[in-house]
Amino acid sequence: MILFKSYYFKEMYTPGWLGVFVNPFYFSRLGLYRAMTEFAPKLRGVLLDVGCGTKPYKQLFNVSTYIGLEIDSVFSRQRDIADYFYDGKKFPFDDASFDSVLCNQVLEHVFNPDEFLEQLNRVLKPNGSLLLTVPFVWDEHEQPYDFARYSSFGLRALLEKHGFRIIEHRKTCADASVLFQLTNAFIFKIIQSFPKICKLLLTVSVMATINLCGIFFSRVLPVNADLFLDNIVLAEKIS
Repeated sequence: MILFKSYYFKEMYTPGWLGVFVNPFYFSRLGLYRAMTEFAPKLRGVLLDVGCGTKPYKQLFNVSTYIGLEIDSVFSRQRDIADYFYDGKKFPFDDASFDSVLCNQVLEHVFNPDEFLEQLNRVLKPNGSLLLTVPFVWDEHEQPYDFARYSSFGLRALLEKHGFRIIEHRKTCADASVLFQLTNAFIFKIIQSFPKICKLLLTVSVMATINLCGIFFSRVLPVNADLFLDNIVLAEKIS
């Protein structure tokens, strides 16, 4: 059972071929995983993972120290994965403590982005690296703590305002797969009240078929850089 749970967790965050058949968020998670795999070697030294969750991509980062930070809540305390907790305002670290910061799918849950980015900047060393991912198109999730979506232009302006220079920017699922991913996200939400066996059968039949269609059409239809799921940004602290 432990082995099954471990393999299922892997397919949820780092999906392989089996993920096509069991992961309702196959395209979203595959896009993030590929981006993490590409950018992880560019982060170094002591790394702070802000909003670390279950640290699903920790194994990709070959850094000297990996520290997870979570907002202080009963849930995050009970989960017992984060190394440090903060009050939603000030990170519990001195200025310039980290060589790198990872912030994966967190910014949309921050109600005060200016204060949050000031903290990211403050704890980074000069010329330190920030790897940030945030949705452009996605449903409301983790309600009621879902406050924003960011276009590539809005994200650039926000980061530059707080002393970062964007080095590289990627958009995930900027092709037909975005349509199939949103379809599965829609189905996933409306079947949550169904019995477990029904959800399982719909996942491995209907949603798996939608995933397969998404793979096919993403390869035969043109890309569309204006409609995508997530922003992936590698930035440098310059001030």
